Amino acid sequence: MRPFDYARAGSRSEATGAAAHAGAAFIAGGTNLLDLMKLQVMTPERLVDIQGLGLDGIEETGDGGLRIGAAVTNSDLAADARVRSRWPLISRAILAGASGQIRNKASTGGNLLQRTRCYYFYDTDMACNKREPGSGCAAMGGATRLHAILGGSNHCIATHPSDMAVAMQALGAVVETERAGGSGREIPLAEFHVLPGDRPDIETALEPGELITAVRLPSPVAGRQIYRKVRDRASYAFALVSVAAIVEVAEGRIARADLAFGGIAPKPWRDGEVEKALVGQEPSDRLFHQAADILLRSAKGQRGNDFKIPLIRRTMLATLREATEELA
Repeated sequence: MRPFDYARAGSRSEATGAAAHAGAAFIAGGTNLLDLMKLQVMTPERLVDIQGLGLDGIEETGDGGLRIGAAVTNSDLAADARVRSRWPLISRAILAGASGQIRNKASTGGNLLQRTRCYYFYDTDMACNKREPGSGCAAMGGATRLHAILGGSNHCIATHPSDMAVAMQALGAVVETERAGGSGREIPLAEFHVLPGDRPDIETALEPGELITAVRLPSPVAGRQIYRKVRDRASYAFALVSVAAIVEVAEGRIARADLAFGGIAPKPWRDGEVEKALVGQEPSDRLFHQAADILLRSAKGQRGNDFKIPLIRRTMLATLREATEELA
């Protein structure tokens, strides 16, 4: 690990001011950042600790939603009684990821910012446009078992690893931030992560030094909430594919279908055309296959990850069948 400066921020303005320094990075739980620093994949010159800023609260909003502080741990968020009863999709997604020890340290803001688990990103002897812009992408023609089938580019086919972010994508979450100087922004999660294009090193809409202060969930909606994750082993493994779903059936027809997908793209993936094809229709396997056809119309495998195309179809169909089946 390379030497770095450390500063514990006493206020938000102090944090954003310190992070405006080139080469600075925020740290909260540090469960991903410190690993990357040990491997010298990330080499920040300064760490700005935000754990003392009071961002560890969960509070209800006036419109029936929930504001989750950026420093709330994954364990606390998954265990919150309001989340478990009204936004269970969040709890289920979080508990499907990582280990208990990691969830006790990992923060809400950090979860959204965790980096890809692409083998070539972690190996500094390999070309990686995300780690070193312009160096190339060793994943092209390489081992691609974990890589993207949607949303990639000729410069990067890495996937986003978060489970929580996939659930928040389906729920329509909004990220609240603060910039140096005190101005704030609200960024819909759908716009927070960006596709790689020709700049895979730019992964989010955040500006340099911009601090995530909270994530806001809208008021809960009717319907079943399901998080289905397929992985190589029963626990502590990243998703090969995942589906987050909120589906409501009324009078025999699908009244709501909010769907997000993980493990298949460089960001939590949501396709409005898929949801549009489902709403207003009677549930059936034929309808679900039609929706999967829409989801996969531009899917492209890289040989090693070709299996993800039929796998995400089967996972999506199983999720929709469960969500629309009649309760006994």
